[in-house]
Amino acid sequence: MEGEPISALCTPALVVDVDKVKENAKRMTERCQKLGVQLRPHMKTHKTLECADIMTGGSRRCIVVSTLAEASFYADHGYDDILYAYSLPFDKVERCAALSEKLDLFQVLLDHHDALEQLKKRPLRDGRLWHIWLKLDCGNGRAGILHSEPQALRLAQAIAETAGVQLTGVYAHCGNTYNCTGVEQIQSVAQETTILTLQFMEKLKSVGITCKSSIGSTPSCSHPVKDMAKLSEVHPGNYVFFDVQQSLIGSCSLKDVAVRVLTRVIGHCPHRNQLLIDCGWTGISLDGAGKLPTGYAVIEGHPNLKLLSMTQEHGRVEPISGPLDYSKFPLGSVLTLIPYHSCATAAMHPVYHVHSQGRLLGKWTPTRGW
Repeated sequence: MEGEPISALCTPALVVDVDKVKENAKRMTERCQKLGVQLRPHMKTHKTLECADIMTGGSRRCIVVSTLAEASFYADHGYDDILYAYSLPFDKVERCAALSEKLDLFQVLLDHHDALEQLKKRPLRDGRLWHIWLKLDCGNGRAGILHSEPQALRLAQAIAETAGVQLTGVYAHCGNTYNCTGVEQIQSVAQETTILTLQFMEKLKSVGITCKSSIGSTPSCSHPVKDMAKLSEVHPGNYVFFDVQQSLIGSCSLKDVAVRVLTRVIGHCPHRNQLLIDCGWTGISLDGAGKLPTGYAVIEGHPNLKLLSMTQEHGRVEPISGPLDYSKFPLGSVLTLIPYHSCATAAMHPVYHVHSQGRLLGKWTPTRGW
């Protein structure tokens, strides 16, 4: 189908504007270069080789992954310097060991003494070291040991003093930027996360420990604060696709969003003043529920339309006000949905249809599973 218009695709279909992807990646790279920090892009949003090559500038080095399936996928395709940024799962230690013994640099993350004990029980072959990042909670409230807990410093010291392992860095995710609206709020959270991380680095220095520091989220890295220049790395990921949520937070504008889901009108329901479409919750994320006046997504070019509800394979669309003019939406016509959450939406599609200016260029196939 190369060269054909994206409207020729069977629907629902996830389409990726490669020009926007490249522009988004270029802006983030230049922003990090100007700041003087290493960009370690996160692969979790897209999980493809082609997009990873764009984000790494073809180096195939210095990436973050969220699953071991991603880690193995990239390792099998020539990637190295991979950080598995997920609190060490005890059932996957052996898989982590295999990657650590295969790659020049495979790195794991932990936030508990028990995880360190698991690694001590599985020494790596040939004198290799486990490369460990300590996960710090600086206010996000998900994984990580709380930055202010004395136990955090003790855990860092235990890692540094343990034979066969190395404390490579301290890692914090400022996912609490997702609660922000506007640059000022984003930068306030980014500043707080940065300062708390740097203060912890000073605690480490006071006991003779030096290592890298990294924080990340797409909002914070889209509007970095000056103090982030004192960090070693940053690790955003969603920025390569963006989505409606990021536009509402203030990370980007709607025109920067590189992904869409195409859907077709498959039914007219005048007794309900609705259209039926062939995209249900298996084709686009439910995350937008109650957060948008247009329902679960933005329907491009139709600000008065609302994706009201979805079942597994169907969606119901109705006007925000007034009666539908069905002549504008004949059966088989295509509507374009801009997803509220691109990571969740992309995860539902086995292939991404890549285009430039609406003409198909090919397909990207993501890795799946854990």
